[in-house]
Amino acid sequence: MMKYYFDLLSQPSRALWIFLKMTKVPAEFIKVDLGKAEHLTDKFKEINRFQKVPCIVDADGFKLSESVAIFRYITSLNDVPENWYPKDIKARALVDEYLEYQHNSIRLPCAMYFQTKWLIPRLSGNPIDEKKAAAYKKLMEQSLNNLENVWLESADRKFLASEEISFADILAACELEQPKMAWYDPFDGRPRLRSWYDRVRDATNPFYDEAHVVVKKVIEKNGKSKL
Repeated sequence: MMKYYFDLLSQPSRALWIFLKMTKVPAEFIKVDLGKAEHLTDKFKEINRFQKVPCIVDADGFKLSESVAIFRYITSLNDVPENWYPKDIKARALVDEYLEYQHNSIRLPCAMYFQTKWLIPRLSGNPIDEKKAAAYKKLMEQSLNNLENVWLESADRKFLASEEISFADILAACELEQPKMAWYDPFDGRPRLRSWYDRVRDATNPFYDEAHVVVKKVIEKNGKSKL
């Protein structure tokens, strides 16, 4: 059985966790506690040379990291519902379009805003670098506006790549949870983005909410449970 290494504080870890639960792909779920730096041990380096989560070790010993690569590998080997990654070449290309787009356009600014505004000060004890935070906030807001005004341009567009949910939607929704932990509401002033998010959450529950228990606790601790 495939072993899946993850920590639900990691956005792509959550996305793959939800996908695996939704599709019932057989897997052994193994938590790697980032807060305890378990990913930096020599033992984990033997599993993933990059010492990051998520990653997998398949039953035959094959090792793979990077969430999108893992997703494509899993869909190639398992019979999962076609909406997640269509067989039709054009429909699949539309999912791939977002999967390639999101690395620098969504993941980078959302993750770095969260790290600069909350994670790094918490771990280091140093004050927030407001200049860096403002720069990442500007990039993040440009990206969020692109989701609202380009990817979800039509109010009739239910999901990012088609009328059915795909892995692109899970990956995007999980990224948008990060700035919420750093006192920022990504849906404020973006009604189409909020409606899309609600559809993704509804389509993937109860697993979506289960994957975000830790995130929700951080948000509530920060006094932003209304987000």
